[in-house]
Parts: sequence; structure tokens; C-alpha cells
Amino acid sequence: MAKQRGGKRAGARRAARPKPRFNPVIAGLALAITLCVVAWGYLVKAAIDFGTSARDGDGGWLFLGLACLGAAACLFVGLILVAKLLAAIGLLPEAATGPDPRASAREADQHLPPAPRQPSSASETLTLPLPKQPGTPSGRPTAAPRYQGGKRAAR
Repeated sequence: MAKQRGGKRAGARRAARPKPRFNPVIAGLALAITLCVVAWGYLVKAAIDFGTSARDGDGGWLFLGLACLGAAACLFVGLILVAKLLAAIGLLPEAATGPDPRASAREADQHLPPAPRQPSSASETLTLPLPKQPGTPSGRPTAAPRYQGGKRAAR
């Protein structure tokens, strides 16, 4: 019988590492990113070919423009998917990718500031002149004195 060291609470200092599991969300994002990159590469090559034929006088300027717009759209969607993938892995905060589309509208609206109130009539939009403040030549109120040393020095 082997002799054990330590007291009754002796044991491993760290928990066992969890086994990596297959995450379908991460796999789907990785597949979508791969498809966007492949489509982007194909559209860039097509745009180069259409540009070459258009310069030779065969026409193709329309196809060149469409291929360029498609390549830009693929790159844009791919970059958004990369941000979603990094958030799913945990390298970016969830707020960097925007609200969850499955969240209710009420939860999404809780993070927005209230909308400014619009005047209901023309009489509310009129501004009255301020009364003259004594001791100032323009009649405008003067600003409070500022303390030297920055924000934290005044506390």
C-alpha cells in the first residue's frame, strides 16, 4: 500500500480540464466565414477578368461593377461574421456584435436613451431673452470658476 502525503484535505490544486465539445454555432460561423472568403476571392478574380475584357473593348463594365459590389458585400459580411465568431469564442465582448436578434424588443429598448421631446406648438419653440445679469457686460451668465489641477485634484 502506497503512503499518501498531506492531510485529509490534500488533493489536486486545480480542477480537471473539461473535454472540448463540439459547438455547432462556432462551426456554422466558421463555415460561413470560409464561404464568404471563397466567394470574395472568386468575385475579385472575376472583376479583374471583366476589367481586362472591358479595356479591350468587349464591353463588360456592368459585370465589372457588379463583381466589385459583390466582392465588397462578401468582405463586409465576412468581417461581421468574424466579429460574431470572436464573441462566441469569448475573445470579444458580446456588446461588440450588437444586440441578440432573438431578444425581445423591450429588452433591446432598455439600453436606448429616451427620445427628445418635440415641441407640440409654435409657442413652445419661442425662446425668451435672458434678463441682464449684473456685473457682466453682455448680460450672459458667467461660468463657474474652474479649479486648477484637473478633475481629481478638486475633490
